[in-house]
Amino acid sequence: MRVTMTSAAARTGHANEDFTGAVPTAAVLIDGAGISGTESICRHGVAWYANRLGGGLLSLLSLVRDRSLSALLAEAIEQVTDDHRDTCDVADPISPSATVAILRLSDGLAEHLVLGDSVLVLDRADGAPRVVSDPREVIISRSYQSALEATAEGSDEYHRVLRDLRANRNQPGGFWLAKDDPRAADEAIIGSSLISELTGAVLLSNGASRIVDRFRLADWPGVMAVLASNGPAEIIHRVRQAEARHAVAADDATIAHCTDLGEA
Repeated sequence: MRVTMTSAAARTGHANEDFTGAVPTAAVLIDGAGISGTESICRHGVAWYANRLGGGLLSLLSLVRDRSLSALLAEAIEQVTDDHRDTCDVADPISPSATVAILRLSDGLAEHLVLGDSVLVLDRADGAPRVVSDPREVIISRSYQSALEATAEGSDEYHRVLRDLRANRNQPGGFWLAKDDPRAADEAIIGSSLISELTGAVLLSNGASRIVDRFRLADWPGVMAVLASNGPAEIIHRVRQAEARHAVAADDATIAHCTDLGEA
């Protein structure tokens, strides 16, 4: 498998809280999540959490071939939580968390896992791309959007609404992220496809997938065509242009484009 990766921090001098990496038969993308005050809860920070979780997952994916992706994610969450359990308040609602996307090739299958609002797209040889996403956080966040927009950012009421939104995280009926509880892995979106039916796949953080789901600059077949001709950097370049044009705050943007899947 050939993997081409590009990651860009939201702005110069800002730590990139995304992670991506690959081993010969798997690719991983992590999008770290944190909010104001996280540094007072965890001395390591969101970028550390994302890198630690991603590195742990890659190690497990390369060494353990006979366990499900959900089981490997659960173990990786437990490992990184144990790494800072004695120094940080890992259970606090604002401690670092992350979304996850995984692609693994095994025995003729391309297995996938998505947890949170990262996106994985399977480029099919015969038919439109298959888009794998976990919409729960987006759906729940929309119900709070009007209240947040009607309140002064940073005010006590603004933070109260945010707390209410966060109360839905890793709860039944809410949305799920990698954080301190390995049971969140059981809530991931999982599936598989025959490798022979695919021409490639791409993993995107939500800062990169906004080329489709926010700015509508392309559809997914169009994104796959740009990736094939110009690579992931071009997608992120177009996102940055759209962010500037629409005065939208930039986000960390990361893409792992996987091709030659039959050569795993």
